[in-house]
Amino acid sequence: MSTSYSGQRDDVLEWFSYVLTKLNTIWMKMTFPFGRFGHHVSIHHTCEIGKAISNRIEIGDSVYLGPGNWLNIPEVSSDPTPVLVIGNRCKIGRRCMISAKNKICLEEDVLLGPGVLIADHGHEFSDVNSPIYMQGITAGGKVFIGRNCWIGYGAAIICTSGELVIGRNSVIGTNSVVTRSVPPFCVVAGNPASVVRRYDPVTDQWAKEK
Repeated sequence: MSTSYSGQRDDVLEWFSYVLTKLNTIWMKMTFPFGRFGHHVSIHHTCEIGKAISNRIEIGDSVYLGPGNWLNIPEVSSDPTPVLVIGNRCKIGRRCMISAKNKICLEEDVLLGPGVLIADHGHEFSDVNSPIYMQGITAGGKVFIGRNCWIGYGAAIICTSGELVIGRNSVIGTNSVVTRSVPPFCVVAGNPASVVRRYDPVTDQWAKEK
């Protein structure tokens, strides 16, 4: 009896969450000034996206934003130039944080596991006599993630200067910390992340790095 009731309750809660997410997506599309808002987008109702900074965000077609995601633009500006671009069919797992000051671009079909951090800047801390929260953020750089990349659970991709490019079809391992560019068709892991496998088109295999 109790099992049956619990299952019915879970179904009702899931349906309620689905409806809230659908309404949230429609509301954001109609009222937020996104640089682009594609077709068949789903933004979970627990996602945090400020209306004042949405003009600098572009979201492609068939994009999925899971529960608890935070899309952040730390500097509000009337400049319509997009600094966060999420390409078609990107899927962003729960509790991810993307913070873009200069430029973060996810090309088509990028997959983010839960708890991923992507940032193109950091906190300033050079003045030891001032609280860090009062020192603002660093100049930072730009992050470009090629199409069909997979970013594993808890990975951090942080660019402090210049350009950080993750080549297409590359995989970032669980809890890896990436602070420099990654070649295409590679698997990287660790802190700092390094290449552990490469795709060999001759053998059609992902071979261990020697």
